[in-house]
Amino acid sequence: MLSRLSNLVPKARVLPLARRSLATQTETPPTRTYGGLKDQDRIFTNLYGIHDFKLKGALSRGDWYKTKELVLKGEDWIINEMKASGLRGRGGAGFPSGLKWSFMGKSSPGRYELFLYILTPILYSFSFNLLYFRQRYLVINADEGEPGTCKDREIMRHDPHKLIEGCLIAGRAMLANAAYIYVRGEFVQEASHLQIAIDEAYKAGLIGKNACGTGYDFEIYVHRGAGAYICGEETALIESIEGKQGKPRMKPPFPADTGLFGCPTTVTNVETIAVAPTILRRGGSWFAGFGAPRNAGTKLFNISGHVNSPCTVEEEMSIPLRELIERHAGGVRGGWDNLLAVIPGGSSVPLIPKDLCEVALMDFDNLRDLHSGLGTAAVIVMDKSTDVIAAIARLSSFYKHESCGQCTPCREGTTWIDNMMGRFTRGEGNAREIDMLYEITRQIEGQTICALGDAAAWPVQGLIRHFRPLLEQRLSQSLNQVAHTAHVPQNYSVNASH
Repeated sequence: MLSRLSNLVPKARVLPLARRSLATQTETPPTRTYGGLKDQDRIFTNLYGIHDFKLKGALSRGDWYKTKELVLKGEDWIINEMKASGLRGRGGAGFPSGLKWSFMGKSSPGRYELFLYILTPILYSFSFNLLYFRQRYLVINADEGEPGTCKDREIMRHDPHKLIEGCLIAGRAMLANAAYIYVRGEFVQEASHLQIAIDEAYKAGLIGKNACGTGYDFEIYVHRGAGAYICGEETALIESIEGKQGKPRMKPPFPADTGLFGCPTTVTNVETIAVAPTILRRGGSWFAGFGAPRNAGTKLFNISGHVNSPCTVEEEMSIPLRELIERHAGGVRGGWDNLLAVIPGGSSVPLIPKDLCEVALMDFDNLRDLHSGLGTAAVIVMDKSTDVIAAIARLSSFYKHESCGQCTPCREGTTWIDNMMGRFTRGEGNAREIDMLYEITRQIEGQTICALGDAAAWPVQGLIRHFRPLLEQRLSQSLNQVAHTAHVPQNYSVNASH
C-alpha cells in the first residue's frame, strides 16, 4: 500500500546547483550606458547642410512620408504617441510635450462664444460659427537668443521641411488653424531658407487649403523678430507678434486659453516640433528607448568654447558630459586635465567644475541633482586660462542689458549684480560682499514674471558655490595691494585684514 502511494506522490525535482546560491550574493543587473548614437537612429540627417535643403532633398531623406496618414489618425492618437515617446520640451524648460499639446487640443471654447450661444438664441447661427471656427494658433519659438545656443538655426537653415511638417502634425493635434514661426531678426539665411521651404510646401499642396489631401486647412507664417532676448519668453513673444513691446504677460490666463490675438495658443520650440514626424512614423516606444528614464530620446547638443572642434551634434540623452566633449568636440584644448569648468545648458544655468563634469550625465534630472540644468544643451567649455569671474561678469552684463525692466527685482537686481561683478573682476571690494551678492540673487530668483531674473541669478550662484575661494583670493589681493601702496601719514598703521 505504501509502495503504491509512493508511486502516486510526485518525486521532487533535483535542480542543478546555481553558482550564486548564497543569500548574500545577488544578481547584479547590467549597467546601462548611454551615448554612441547610430546613424540610422539620427532624426536630423542634414544637420551640416551637406545635402539639398529644398523639398526634393527633403523627400529623398524621408520627410513628408505618409504625412497624410498621420494627420488622418486624429488628435487623440497623435497626443498619445507623443506622451508615450517621453519627449520633453527642447527649449530649456523640459516640460512633457504630449501633455502640453493636450492642454489646447481639448480646451473649451471661449467664454464669449458660449455667452452668445446660451444668452442670445436669435444669433444662434452666428454663435455656432464662432463656436466651431474660433482661431487656434501654434507658435514656434525660433528666436534662440540664449548665448552659446546654435541648434534651431541649423534646423531652419538645413532641414526646414522637418519643421514645416512638424507644424502641420502638431497643429492637427492641437486643432490649430495656423502656425506662426517667430524667427530672430539676425537669422537672415535661416529665415530665407525657411520661407523657400514654406513656399514649396504650399505649391505642392502639403500645407494650406486641404493640406496633404486630408481636408484639413493649415496656414504657416514667418514673423521676423528684432533680436530681443526677452522675446524668447512665450508671452513676450506673443506680444511681439501682436505688434506690441516684447514684455511678458502675467499668468493666468495662460496662452493655452488666451494667447495670440486672444485665442488658444501653444508656444513651443523648433527642435521639439521638428522631431515629432519621425517619432510618429517610428513610434513613441522607439524614441522612448533612448536615454535614462524620464529623459527619453535624442537631442541636439552645441559644444563651444575651449574645445578642439566646436560643433552641433545629435546624440542620445543622458550621454556622459566627458564622453560628449571627447567623442564629438575633439576633447578639451590642452587635454581633460586643463579643464576648469563647463556651463552645460546655455548661459542661464549654473556652471559646474571639473570634478562634477567627470560624473555628469547630459539630461534634465542628473544636471538638476548637480545644481545645474540641461537648458538648451549648449555646452560652453572653459579651460584653466579662463578668468571665470570675468566670464560670469560678462553674462551678468548681458542679462542687465536684456532685461525688459517690467519687474522691479529684475530691473534693479540685474543692475546691482552687473555693478558688483564688474568690481569683483577688477578686485575691488570686500570678501563680505560675496554674501551680499548671493543674497541679491536669491531676492531676484523666483520673484519675477518670467524666468529672466532666474537666468541672471543662477550663473552668479554657480560661481559663488564652486569658486568662492577664487573670489576671496582676488578681493584679498586687491586689498593687500591697496594697503601696501597707499600713502599714509607717519605713525599710522594699516591692517589689511580689516
